[in-house]
Amino acid sequence: MAHTYKSLDGIYTSDIEALGIPSELADQLYQKLTQIVVNHGAATPDTWRNICTDVLNPDLPFAFHQMLYYGCFKDFGPDPPAWLPHPEAANLTNVGQLLERRGKEFLGSRYKDPISSFSDFLEFSVSNPEVYWKTVLDEMNISFSVPPQCILCENANGVSNPGGQWLPGAYLNPAENCLSLKNDRSLDDIVIRWRDEGDDNLPVKSMSLKELRAEVWLVAYALSALGLKRGSGIAIDMPMNVNAVVIYLAIVLAGYIVVSIADSFAALEISTRLKISEAKAIFTQDVILRGDKSIPLFSRIVDAQAPMAIVIPARGLDLSVKLRDGDISWPDFLGKVRNFKECEFAAVELPVDAFTNILFSSGTTGEPKAIPWTNATPLKAAADAWCHMDIRKGDIVAWPTNLGWMMGPWLVYAALLNGASIALYNGSPLGSGFAKFVQDAKVTMLGVIPSIVRAWKSADSVAGYDWSAIRCFASTGEASNVDEYLWLMGRAYYKPVIEYCGGTEIGGGFVSGSFLQAQSLAAFSTPAMGCKLFILGDDGFPIPQNLPGMGELALGPLMFGASSKLLNSDHYDVYFNGMPSWNGQILRRHGDVFERTPRGYYRAHGRADDTMNLGGIKVSSVEIERICNTADGDILETAAIGVPPPTGGPEQLIIAVVFKDSSNAPSDLNQLRASFNAAVQKKLNPLFKVSDVVPFPSLPRTATNKVMRRVLRKQLADKNSTVMNGSLQKEAAASMS
Repeated sequence: MAHTYKSLDGIYTSDIEALGIPSELADQLYQKLTQIVVNHGAATPDTWRNICTDVLNPDLPFAFHQMLYYGCFKDFGPDPPAWLPHPEAANLTNVGQLLERRGKEFLGSRYKDPISSFSDFLEFSVSNPEVYWKTVLDEMNISFSVPPQCILCENANGVSNPGGQWLPGAYLNPAENCLSLKNDRSLDDIVIRWRDEGDDNLPVKSMSLKELRAEVWLVAYALSALGLKRGSGIAIDMPMNVNAVVIYLAIVLAGYIVVSIADSFAALEISTRLKISEAKAIFTQDVILRGDKSIPLFSRIVDAQAPMAIVIPARGLDLSVKLRDGDISWPDFLGKVRNFKECEFAAVELPVDAFTNILFSSGTTGEPKAIPWTNATPLKAAADAWCHMDIRKGDIVAWPTNLGWMMGPWLVYAALLNGASIALYNGSPLGSGFAKFVQDAKVTMLGVIPSIVRAWKSADSVAGYDWSAIRCFASTGEASNVDEYLWLMGRAYYKPVIEYCGGTEIGGGFVSGSFLQAQSLAAFSTPAMGCKLFILGDDGFPIPQNLPGMGELALGPLMFGASSKLLNSDHYDVYFNGMPSWNGQILRRHGDVFERTPRGYYRAHGRADDTMNLGGIKVSSVEIERICNTADGDILETAAIGVPPPTGGPEQLIIAVVFKDSSNAPSDLNQLRASFNAAVQKKLNPLFKVSDVVPFPSLPRTATNKVMRRVLRKQLADKNSTVMNGSLQKEAAASMS
């Protein structure tokens, strides 16, 4: 795309005017641009840095932003830096301050300054886990009721757990740490800011630490009054609002286990998760309010045959639904312990490997993997935020998500364990109401998924709002798109996007960006601190470290906070069995295809196995195919494939269909696509969307009769730009015959 743009020294006032910019302003911009080119050259990273600060602003047409970005890096090649760290600012980051104090202690004579020594510090974090993790936990002021005997015991569980044992002997309660007076916090500090959709012109609501503690303590007392055995699973299936955060912390504080269920799930998916986790109760709302719409939620809980439900009214004090025998309304639940209001609840301190949260990630068998987070996992989430997003006291952190996905608990711990504040918008994040909330709440770190950014850009819903308080964006869940993220950076005067990729079973990220490195759009600049990455070649073994290449990603096994158990699968079989070794350590399977570029960045290229990523939600092909196979009586079989668009970005769901009689295949596949959509959205997730249906005479298979979805994915990706409009459906089918 860059070759269609002029070099910066070839841009004139008339080119700027042609973008709809008034002539007087165009001339001013041209004069500024010319001076920058004189001072820094026409095509250097410093040129772009100065353009971002002195020329561009959110009110100028995005086409002008593109003209200058692509003009500056016209001949740069891949991975041009869209953001560059400034030495003075880098020294003030969490990691920068640590390195300025102790860099020579860690790295000896190799230490120069935070920016140039960052890669050495990353290597230090992997090779010296005892020192690194003790240092970071101390920096975050994590308190243990019983301190660990050491940081890592590598061979504690033999070959069955190559990940070793972290913080052996330690006892703690992560919720208590969230509520403690540390990081120079006071009881009056605001820890949650929120607004309800529709109240967009009202002041942002807020909750102090003192108020949050009182609310959490009261719910913890009410939970204890239910008489459930300590260690029981208690589910949360509701939007991520203030009540949800309070309930989450109270469950953990009282020694129970959160069972995370996304509020978008259909009854069957809810039921599956409740059965696997053996949850004894569930918190939910009567309905979900989205603008003027009221979406049923409690009725799905009933259809799922959930255990005792504590039901919160979405509006006012009165429920809009009739409860079952044994269910409890929120007012009645709290009313039983009203005498304990503002009485401190003594946190239940548990061993570091005790379960605190059960989350679910789709596997390839159709049944979701039940992944327990231990008491160590929240510390990994918070450490990633401390190191990579630079979250600290005074920050206001927003990330549209849900407690059903790992980024919900991640947000709670990333903010509160680092002394920051959570910002919650109770409504759709896609419209101008959310954009105004980001402005009014003075959000400093805004987390996104690419599909949300695409919606903002398409509707221009951010226009006119001041996002200058943002220090950085963070992005996870899907592959991002260069132009969309250039646009996003421009909304906040070119603050960096910290790309972040990990997994529910990791409790955070394995690859990320950093305030201490140049950030390239839609790319990761570094493994996460404490993590080692390997790209497997065609022979199944790691390609040499630091060389460019593409292949399936594997991880070093010693990752703080990563899972060591699954509730419904053999953890070793899922993550380690059949994996190669490196320096005597068996590598951990992840399943994404990754590329290491010649400039040392990492790019994600989707799943290597039979799962896909739809709107930030990982789902197995088998789950979707099981539904689509029964959507029409003429279907023999289907294959669900996630295919990235030609310009990059989130995967689109394409269904490959084999008909029982190809001569009777329908000429118009739109009706079948609509049937697939209706079935998938009803039975699996209303957020999923089938983009296209492509007929095939047969599906490619291995010698053992397994469908080769990778072959289909490659064929559909190669033809994606034309398959999407249907013109190559017949050619695609013929090519497989």
